[in-house]
Amino acid sequence: MANFEFLEALGQIARDQNIDEGELLIALANALLAAYKRRPDSAEDAEVEINPETGEIKVWGLELDLEGNVTREWDATPEDFGRIAAQTAKQVLMQLIRDIQRRQMYEEFANREGDIVSGTVQQNDNRYTLLDLGRVEALLPQAEQIAFERYEHGARVKVYIVEVRKTNKGPQIVVSRTHPALVAKLFEIEVPEIANGIVEIKALAREPGHRSKIAVASNDQMIDPVGACVGARGSRVRNITNELRSERIDVVPYSDDPVAFIQSALQPARVREVRLDEVEGIATVIVHDQQLSLAIGKEGQNARLAARLTGWRIDIRSENEGNDEVVEEVWTEGDVVVDETVTEVVGESGEVEAVIEDTVITDAEGDVEEVVMVETISEDEA
Repeated sequence: MANFEFLEALGQIARDQNIDEGELLIALANALLAAYKRRPDSAEDAEVEINPETGEIKVWGLELDLEGNVTREWDATPEDFGRIAAQTAKQVLMQLIRDIQRRQMYEEFANREGDIVSGTVQQNDNRYTLLDLGRVEALLPQAEQIAFERYEHGARVKVYIVEVRKTNKGPQIVVSRTHPALVAKLFEIEVPEIANGIVEIKALAREPGHRSKIAVASNDQMIDPVGACVGARGSRVRNITNELRSERIDVVPYSDDPVAFIQSALQPARVREVRLDEVEGIATVIVHDQQLSLAIGKEGQNARLAARLTGWRIDIRSENEGNDEVVEEVWTEGDVVVDETVTEVVGESGEVEAVIEDTVITDAEGDVEEVVMVETISEDEA
């Protein structure tokens, strides 16, 4: 017997929930088969068929051979199966809709790992911030938050999708505000030349909330990569800085020549000379005395970011003026950055009277982990 009302209701549910109608029919047929199997008079082997044109439901009893092939089938639909179907359909459809929605959301966001999304702050606690992404919520863990940022309820923020986990309650989306790729994705959104591949981001180094350095190159000789990223009167980079709550961003030109790249990476300081030790991977950088503090940066930040950006161990030296020679050296070891300053104290005779080694070790977030200062007195002075 045709059941057009049932079929119409099923189609409406599928449209409202954005679910494939065929998938609903298959799941309902499986649930009806399970309900039929619970009957004492059920056939040992059976299948449920729902006609997609009429909505008619039939149970077919099956007789199978030893290899599982159907040798005989008959109409085994119980007389009261319509009532059973109605009761089962309501329960199955509600559960099925929830399961399908969870799966669809997981599949949607699983393909978006490494993407950037905008969310609304829902709640805060000392473990994480909960963001509403529209159809699903996302977790912004404390470790992925910029230390001094405050997320007010209802505020909209852009975040980077780090991981999508599959759970029984649906997808759990973990997002970040500290990931270096967040800066790259913001540039892709803001700079059309990056989005269409004319300008490429070659390298990026970041200390979240404080400062980032990004090296860019152009595939079109007519396009200035730095100018494209900065925008007219700095408008493009300013929009990204505003989104990152005033994090400073240095855009520098990339070069295959390591000397030129290191010089660019240390901007805004002006470098007088770069000497490369390719065996040790050390770049010795000579700057004018008045440029030394600028090259090093506040708490060594400029030198650290330049070392991360270029991949070279950078040794910053000032010109020989005065009695003290200061050497700044920065390199990375795993997730930590070693910032070492060596000062040679020269006496009136021109001999080195003492060597002071000041080493600062910081983690990937820029927080100081260890400070070591060693002063060595020359034997003559001792």
